Amino acid sequence: MHRKLRLRKREDFNVVYRYGRSFANSQFVVYWRRRPQQGTFRMGVSASSKLGGAVVRNRLRRMVKEIVRLNAPKLIEDTDLILIVRKPALSLPYKEMEGSILHVLRKAGLLKGSNPNLKGKSLSHPRGNRPNNQNGKQGK
Repeated sequence: MHRKLRLRKREDFNVVYRYGRSFANSQFVVYWRRRPQQGTFRMGVSASSKLGGAVVRNRLRRMVKEIVRLNAPKLIEDTDLILIVRKPALSLPYKEMEGSILHVLRKAGLLKGSNPNLKGKSLSHPRGNRPNNQNGKQGK
């Protein structure tokens, strides 16, 4: 996956986690957010140390990146997305992992021609109105 297509900075991850939407299946969670800049999508992969050692985590990350790279023309542009690998993904062969990733991306509406599974959520922000200050109190 090209360097331009990767989320690498902690701030980028935090913005997607804080202001993005999330969808999940049993093997993966996807957080995504529209970007104001034009261009292609950017992706980051997160694999917790609870999944195993560095070799296992890096293998999973490489597999996820390759699946997304091969399916990149199907993804909508101008988005940042983070794929989080869950423990059940460890036992999946490549084809089933590809199906599971495409399923969660389709569920989130990130594949071209798919509708997001919104279920009445607000389009402006996934958690409704955000507080105006850092203390969590509603502004006036």
